[in-house]
Amino acid sequence: MLSKDEILLIIYFVVVILLLTAFVIVFFVVYQRRKNKMLQEQFEAKQRFEREISQSRLEMQEQTLKNVGWELHDNIGQLLSVANMQLNIFSKNISETDKTSVLEIKETVANSLQEVRSLSKSLNNQVIGYAGLVISVENELARFQRMGVIKTELKVTGEKQEIPQQHSIILFRILQEFFSNVIKHAKASALDVRIAFTSEEIIITAKDNGQGFDMEAVKKNSGLFNMESRAALIQAKFKLETSIGAGTSLYLRYSLMGQQDE
Repeated sequence: MLSKDEILLIIYFVVVILLLTAFVIVFFVVYQRRKNKMLQEQFEAKQRFEREISQSRLEMQEQTLKNVGWELHDNIGQLLSVANMQLNIFSKNISETDKTSVLEIKETVANSLQEVRSLSKSLNNQVIGYAGLVISVENELARFQRMGVIKTELKVTGEKQEIPQQHSIILFRILQEFFSNVIKHAKASALDVRIAFTSEEIIITAKDNGQGFDMEAVKKNSGLFNMESRAALIQAKFKLETSIGAGTSLYLRYSLMGQQDE
């Protein structure tokens, strides 16, 4: 039979072992929490850095487009206006037989001036922000129609909702990038755009009837990257679907919940 001192010694060792075990468990839990917190902070810092890089890149692109828009409007637009005025003066001093040719040239210059002004507006973020998403898309599709490059259709449903100007510009730039790719590469004859407003989100779809492409082959394409990174900046859900011979479809879902005008 164990003596009292032996029992106390056993109890002492058991208590020490339990305390050590508890200490190890607490230490492990605290260490794991700190490790998880540090990893979370690193992840959030990385995300902030990537957002800042994307935002900086976007601001540089917007400033470049804005400058190009100004150049088109102020310089080329003015040159075409002067050319139009000179044709008006010139047409007064020529014979009736030559006036038809001059009128055709005047019409060409006038149409060119209209297209330059329209293009300059689509490149200027201030104009887009003021006009809003729907009107900007309408103007862009109307420009394609006038140029005769593709048949377009736009359908807007639901009650229009106010969104921050910067977000409106970003959504338009995503669509503009898609439109540009359709015209340059898709060999499409029709472009269909749908903008659906609900109380909680805006759902945008754009589809062409072109030749499509292999997603794997162009996964790292700068145009696709630009669209994805822009959508990520405003937490919009972005999806592009395509296959060879089946056209291309763009899907955007932009949440209106918690958005405040910037």
